[in-house]
Amino acid sequence: MSDKNALIQPDRGQKAVSIHLVDKDGLEKFLKSLSVPQRAAIAANRFAGAANDLAIIPDGDGDSDVWAVVAGVADTAALTTWCMARLAEKLPAGTYRRVGGEPGAAMLGWIAGQYSFERYLSEPGDEGPRVLLTGEPKAIDAVTAEAEAVMLVRDLVNTPAEDMGPAQLETEAENLHKSYRAEIRITRGDLLERDFPMVHAVGRAASRSHAPRMIELEWGDPAHPRVAIVGKGVCFDSGGLDIKPGAGMLLMKKDMGGAAHALALARLIMGANLPVRLHLLVPAVENAIAGNAFRPGDVLKSRAGISVEIGNTDAEGRLILGDALTRAGEGKPDLIIDFATLTGAARVAVGPDLPALFTRLDATADALLAAGKAQDDPCWRLPLHEGYREYLKSDIADINNAGSSGFAGASTAALFLDRFVPKGIDWAHFDTFAWRPAAKPGRPKGGDALGLRAAWHMLRARYA
Repeated sequence: MSDKNALIQPDRGQKAVSIHLVDKDGLEKFLKSLSVPQRAAIAANRFAGAANDLAIIPDGDGDSDVWAVVAGVADTAALTTWCMARLAEKLPAGTYRRVGGEPGAAMLGWIAGQYSFERYLSEPGDEGPRVLLTGEPKAIDAVTAEAEAVMLVRDLVNTPAEDMGPAQLETEAENLHKSYRAEIRITRGDLLERDFPMVHAVGRAASRSHAPRMIELEWGDPAHPRVAIVGKGVCFDSGGLDIKPGAGMLLMKKDMGGAAHALALARLIMGANLPVRLHLLVPAVENAIAGNAFRPGDVLKSRAGISVEIGNTDAEGRLILGDALTRAGEGKPDLIIDFATLTGAARVAVGPDLPALFTRLDATADALLAAGKAQDDPCWRLPLHEGYREYLKSDIADINNAGSSGFAGASTAALFLDRFVPKGIDWAHFDTFAWRPAAKPGRPKGGDALGLRAAWHMLRARYA
């Protein structure tokens, strides 16, 4: 993005509308600094200094053409990612400057707050950009890259399945391959059936245009620590022969949200030239219904040699991830992180805003939780409880893909994945929703990145 078009630009003293950030504790002092007309405007707007309160006041010496913005935040001394996002959504196009301080963490929310998904609109919105100035120009590139990664996830998840199938996920990986000179490998057809049999089985019923494949990228110096990023790429999930009800299928274009997170995280890693050997894996399928669809009761082979009885064809994401995690583990990585829109049980447990996090190591969990808290991208750890492994027992195979109990669905799914990660490897699993059912400042309804920034900042702290 050129400086001319950037939503965050260096402050060189250019003309800009003033933004005054005020919290409740500082409101009284702020009001005393204002003129009578300005205090009248504050009163007319019923501004009380609460977060996301907004008032427009005259600026200068009573010139009606000059105005300023007063905005409420929770704490002016500790700005959050999203505390200025409402301004970016609501203010008219123009250039703005925070008075008395830098926007800091709020820069990302300022960019993300101007996101809109208009691919299918015959008349897209024509509002111009809202540009925010900063006296910390060295921070612009990093925060812009992070915001663009968030918006990439949104774009991919919001796109309907007909236009975001396995082939389109492959195109996104090709774009990364070309931009960062990464090595790319696509496995499909007979080789997919041989090398990634569960990916093939789940995706074989789809049309040829949505044929299954395994997408892999490798990048970076082989001497650096190896990090594998895996993303569930179920581009549409009908449930298979255990078909979902209509209401359950409405959001299933988002079932590739894990792949979207993995692609976005890979872009951040390569764009920042993080000193790791990156291995990106996206098993891309459509869980469709046809005469050759895999069935309840089938026993599938896996890349790991573990036999899997199919208790439910709607528990397909863990199958394709099983093969991908096995492949990731073969490189003996220092760390594996996977993202998946895996279970409704995780949403029941922690709701739509909090990705459920599972890790083998406490230190890895602590680092991810701390990074998420610091970056306003929180996640919540759930247990890999050994006692629940018995729920995955099969009478005729090594493991069943569907738990025998109605309890602990998210933990049971994570334990299934754990079986395919080689012992001794540090592994983290995000069961993320990748969707926002209701808008919040800077976060419109629709596809969203949940857990992406926590993972990115943890990786930066660990390897940079």
